[in-house]
Amino acid sequence: MDKIKVLRATETWQCAGAYSVRIEGMNRQHHISLREEFDELDGADCKYIVLLDDEYPVATCRFYELDSQSVLLGRVVVLPEYRGKHLGSKAILEAEKWIKELGYSEVRIDSRVVAVGFYEKLGYSRLNDEVIKSWSFDCIRMMKLL
Repeated sequence: MDKIKVLRATETWQCAGAYSVRIEGMNRQHHISLREEFDELDGADCKYIVLLDDEYPVATCRFYELDSQSVLLGRVVVLPEYRGKHLGSKAILEAEKWIKELGYSEVRIDSRVVAVGFYEKLGYSRLNDEVIKSWSFDCIRMMKLL
């Protein structure tokens, strides 16, 4: 996986890579409609990380501002055939670097219950144990100070 290239998507074609991964990984795999997957937060103020394997988009995540100190990180998606290769954590760590460079000090995420341990290994902690719904997924709110 040393040929994986990390992009901070700032141009339309790069954002298209993020959308491509989300369509393949969420819309097709979990039958989430395009309207649900792409919400009003996907816009000019949203930032995307895209991982490329030989110029083919294989993983992504997005983040956007909640307030002057914090962002919400989400839509962490790795294509099925690339899972288990640490690409999700690679995307998140790159996003955290960018978030810190932009001057934010806190990252929040709504983690699927089954992924809580993954985020805990990356330094995130539960805000509480309340289970919230995101689409059909049960999620826990988590946060990390940068």
